[in-house]
Amino acid sequence: MQVTHGTIAPGSSRQALTIGNFDGVHRGHQAMLQRTVSHARALRLASCVLTFEPHPREFFTPATAPARLTRLRDKLELMAAAGVSRVHVARFDARLAALAAERFVEDIVARGLRTAWLLVGRDFRFGARRGGDFALLEQLAARHGFELEAMPEVAFGGARVSSSAAREALAAGDLARAGQLLGRTYAMSGRVVHGEKLGRELGFPTANIVLRRRPALAGIFVVECRIEAESGWRPAVASIGRRPTVNPTAAPLLEVHLLDYAGDLYRRHLQVRFLARVRDEEKYDSVPALRAAIARDAAQARAHFAMKKKTNA
Repeated sequence: MQVTHGTIAPGSSRQALTIGNFDGVHRGHQAMLQRTVSHARALRLASCVLTFEPHPREFFTPATAPARLTRLRDKLELMAAAGVSRVHVARFDARLAALAAERFVEDIVARGLRTAWLLVGRDFRFGARRGGDFALLEQLAARHGFELEAMPEVAFGGARVSSSAAREALAAGDLARAGQLLGRTYAMSGRVVHGEKLGRELGFPTANIVLRRRPALAGIFVVECRIEAESGWRPAVASIGRRPTVNPTAAPLLEVHLLDYAGDLYRRHLQVRFLARVRDEEKYDSVPALRAAIARDAAQARAHFAMKKKTNA
């Protein structure tokens, strides 16, 4: 899959395009990607996704922007797995925010990406102050010579699938419901950085991943991890939070303790898949109390994997 950024250089061939933030790449997004890829093949076009970084709401109201479900790297990997030919990541900045709806379609959709066919939802809004709607897009499609299709809503379990619904499920600790909406076990990833070695001092060394944007969930979890360049998943227990007992952090931190692992993970990319919620993050009165709580968490994680192994035997 080709990934492009910044200024769009018009290509030599026309494309089948879909547009959106695609945070979470949930079942609804997957249906859009599948429709775009299949229609592109039928029309003998390249399939293309136009997405934005940062999320527009992170640009306009960073303090109240929704929690991120997927980092850009994870989103791109999921799009590649769906068979998309190209993703253009447009930087959402003041210039793009001020671009009139008509110019957005003319400059980016029609001329820049050379769109022959476009798929969006009927609630799609675009251009400065979200001034463009589906009705205007129909007019502009006719003017610029591309076909427009509306994506129907996707429901699961009688409810509309959306990024907001997935965030709500994760915030409530309902990993099963989040997995149903996403169509997969919820996961996040990042590169391991040096920490303050507090986990090692407590007897539970951790791989630390800084979360640059607010995560969709918090607490202590049973997880499994896949280390960069490895194919299998390793059992682990993880904490997402601000470490309230010892040296609290300003930004949320993902700390992962891999069970029965003694290797060096510094600077390696780690994918973390969330299997079960253990408890909320808590502030303890002493370091021994914290150490005891972590030991209980690790024991619960071991019990989870032992039961899983027994069930699959």
